[in-house]
Amino acid sequence: MRVLVVEDERMLADAIAKGLRGEGMAVDVCYDGDSARLRLAAYDYDVAVLDRDLPRVGGDDLTRKVVAGPHSTRVLMLTVAAGVDDRVHGLSLGADDYLAKPFAFAELVARVRALARRTAPAAPPVLERAGITLDTVGRQVFRGGRYLPLSKKEFGVLAELLRPGAAVVSSERLLEKVWDEHIDPATNVVRVTMMTLRRKLGDPPVIETVPGSGYVVREDRP
Repeated sequence: MRVLVVEDERMLADAIAKGLRGEGMAVDVCYDGDSARLRLAAYDYDVAVLDRDLPRVGGDDLTRKVVAGPHSTRVLMLTVAAGVDDRVHGLSLGADDYLAKPFAFAELVARVRALARRTAPAAPPVLERAGITLDTVGRQVFRGGRYLPLSKKEFGVLAELLRPGAAVVSSERLLEKVWDEHIDPATNVVRVTMMTLRRKLGDPPVIETVPGSGYVVREDRP
């Protein structure tokens, strides 16, 4: 999933981003509401983690823009104000969830994952196709009972390919959901990652390249 963290306390923002990346998420960071507004207009994030008390464009205004915008981004609002009235106000603006500071990082991760499940059609915790089993919770992959030690990016790519209803998945989609804003759109990182993923999956090959379109997992490969 792709997440936007908007927090003007830079150390906290960077710590949240680092932790979420460690959970296998693609994370972009903004330290003010102005830049966040531009990012939210440009990218279809799964979840935006917004500090309510931002300089210039505040978290309330950003939430209104997300709700009125074309994307399906879910909003998790962070704030030091923990009163019931504050929570009710934040939710009434269109925020999907509310978390008071200080918070336990494990709870933040759980809430982000729960919101991401609302963004897209719910996927089961274990994805299976073509003899491959991918455990999204335990972050383990097996093929034919054999454990495959995948990198975070290989895991993310395979998860996108195995999602229910996934047909051909484009390189652009993989860049958007598995990598973050720092990746060069002209890079060959998807092709390289796909090459190492195929090697680890072994024979017979199950990931097919569809010229001009992307990649798909075939169950009927010989």
